[in-house]
Amino acid sequence: MDVVVRKIIHVDMDAFYASVEQRDDPSLRGKPVAVGYGAARGVVAAASYEARKFGVRSALPSVTALRRCPELVFVPPRFDVYRAVSRQIHAIFADYTPLIQPLSLDEAYLDVTANLRGLPTAWATAKEIRARILAETGLTASAGISYNKFLAKLASDQRKPNGQFAVTPEMGAAWVETLPVSRFHGVGPVTARKMQALGIETGADLRARSMEFLRTHFGSSAGWYHAIARGEDDRPVEPDRVRKSSGTETTFDRDLTEDAEIEAGVLRMADDVWAWCEKAQAFGRTVTVKVKYGDFQQITRSRSVSGLVDTHGLLREMSLMLIRSVLPTPKGIRLVGVTVSNFEVREDTRELPMLL
Repeated sequence: MDVVVRKIIHVDMDAFYASVEQRDDPSLRGKPVAVGYGAARGVVAAASYEARKFGVRSALPSVTALRRCPELVFVPPRFDVYRAVSRQIHAIFADYTPLIQPLSLDEAYLDVTANLRGLPTAWATAKEIRARILAETGLTASAGISYNKFLAKLASDQRKPNGQFAVTPEMGAAWVETLPVSRFHGVGPVTARKMQALGIETGADLRARSMEFLRTHFGSSAGWYHAIARGEDDRPVEPDRVRKSSGTETTFDRDLTEDAEIEAGVLRMADDVWAWCEKAQAFGRTVTVKVKYGDFQQITRSRSVSGLVDTHGLLREMSLMLIRSVLPTPKGIRLVGVTVSNFEVREDTRELPMLL
């Protein structure tokens, strides 16, 4: 029996928040733009490509960003607009496949093994999707095309911005060997440094280590690292999963100690969670904030309310209250996450596609 090779596309919008602001305000085009607040305790939420050339990036304190780029223009975030644009983009995706797994407002996996338009290749499908996004939203997107999710996500970074790259079954394993492990999904900055200390710099180095070695040094993650070093990933694209909770988390580029940076990271996670809750019309009673320190110690803080967390403001307020209960931090924080659980799902949820 023939084995069906899946065709997976990872679509990632280019500097999404900042690009929306530059689209809507022509005076910002071509200028270094930061979405966020330029106040003394402000933090960059997103940066345009012009700003990134100066080393401005998300989670950077505003004062540091302005020091690196004195011409930087700060624009306050408009999450209602970003969510509306995200809905436009996902409507385009739905014309090509029902198998859509959103990761955030600006990126998603698509399984186009049997695309609805009958296009002959995933490459042609990705190219048409990107062209439609540009025509209908005025924004550019990059895409990675491959036979699994891990490789598709890696590939979408290869030709950014406004490009696409394909990793075929014939080249997958060999291509992974050439990449630094710091680029791999599931290998955060701390783990990358640990790997480097063990002499693992590239995919080839990782592949050369035995499963026993990986278990000794990385525990339950050993199987994942062993597989991805060979370009293997069997995870399916999972659309519209029935959820008992909705959560997201982020690993910072460096361990954070400043309250304002940590709070900004938690608020970004709360905003992503709210985007899904609002679209799915699924609201919970419990908010949990997860913290992982640089030494991998992990803690959570939760709070439940008698009603529902059914406004954006309440979710942000509760998330801030929970993270502030562990601040100031006694040591660097490498990861934060926000989850809403104990759902009460409204009757019309089943008619709505999941948009994170």
